[in-house]
Amino acid sequence: MKLSWKLWLPQKHKHLLLKFAVAVLLMGLAFRLLLVRSTDISPELEIPLPETPRLPQKIEALEPPPSLEVEAQENEEEISETDLFQIDGDKCNLFNGDWVPNPSGPLYTNKTCSFIESHQNCIRNGRPDSDYLYWRWKPRQCDLPKFDAERFLELMRNKAWALIGDSISRNHVQSLLCMLSTVEKPVEVFHDKEYKSRRWNFPTYNLTISVIWSPFLVKATIYEDYNGVSTSEVKLHLDKLDKKWTTLYENLDYMIISTGKWFLKSSIYYENNEVVGCHYCPKRKFEELGFGFAYRKALREAMNFVAKSNHKGMILFRTSTPDHFENGEWSSGGTCKRKFPAKEGDFRLKDIHRILRKIELEEFRDATANASTDGVKMKLLDVNPLSLLRPDGHPGPYREYHPFERHKDGNVQNDCLHWCLPGPIDSWNDLIMEMVVNS
Repeated sequence: MKLSWKLWLPQKHKHLLLKFAVAVLLMGLAFRLLLVRSTDISPELEIPLPETPRLPQKIEALEPPPSLEVEAQENEEEISETDLFQIDGDKCNLFNGDWVPNPSGPLYTNKTCSFIESHQNCIRNGRPDSDYLYWRWKPRQCDLPKFDAERFLELMRNKAWALIGDSISRNHVQSLLCMLSTVEKPVEVFHDKEYKSRRWNFPTYNLTISVIWSPFLVKATIYEDYNGVSTSEVKLHLDKLDKKWTTLYENLDYMIISTGKWFLKSSIYYENNEVVGCHYCPKRKFEELGFGFAYRKALREAMNFVAKSNHKGMILFRTSTPDHFENGEWSSGGTCKRKFPAKEGDFRLKDIHRILRKIELEEFRDATANASTDGVKMKLLDVNPLSLLRPDGHPGPYREYHPFERHKDGNVQNDCLHWCLPGPIDSWNDLIMEMVVNS
């Protein structure tokens, strides 16, 4: 219905009231945008389980720590999506593409692979839909062949691989083992006390694949139990690399190094064994430096170590992956109910992910400039863009066995960060095959 101002408004006041109405509308729109922006960032973005999951029926926005809000605002204009691709100069950008139907489905199932951890075994845990299994990543400028497990094993005879990082690296190594075990099942030859760092061997090929637990890449003292319950801030030594991976470095032929959201945890930062500041430590009298400060320092330390190492193998740096929590976060009732891949533009990286990504790409560029002159092979495994388009690939509530039977009230913890197995993360191995073997 079109409103007629002449029915009730004297002509001489018409323009004045019209201007006033427009001003009110603009103020309302500005307030709405401000409110949406303020709820983008949550201080409780945890990779392990939260200390006390809060699942209120009515989701309320959490106030972010001041450091996160300020850091996001400061980086808003600096982060440009135009600089995110073609980092290594490849003719075909493997990371610019779309998810297309794949009627043949995954190479393995949860019944044929014994390496899937319970939290990622979505089918066993009762996830009712299966459409998320029938998609593959297709770059727009070239073809991406499917992972060839037999050819990979043959070409990797007598080689040593390691995936170094956090629980996403562990998620990835399970996917890789599942795909390779369609040819030969590996034998576990090592694990640490908590089964976070592990190593497997494929006897016929003498190929070893390890996952090395190093969520910060630098030396860290973490006060958490298995369920992620913290008793104190993380102590991070930003100028000392974690020996769990550096002592093995020279004996590895191929590595996939990554880190990410663990830097959002409350932390105290050290350099030269002295406190230089912290991130989100309101009870301490330390300077608030923000997670970006530590992330850049740690990545620079790790990448400079690699670039100057004269290592003759190949090092892949994997970018961090976004989560797909909606209507909350991990600890505030966030869910991920989507059942199909998204199209480009449907999802926008949250401010936190954009900050992490910007730092990753800048530090990678700087490191590769030095690495190339010394003959060190470094490549960017940029899984961020394709992962952003798979909000359907997470366990969600099916991180545990038939969750709605156990929790009759429907208050179920959702995992919108890790990936179902089989699932979208399997396509990362297609990329590895192309970058390492086919090229």
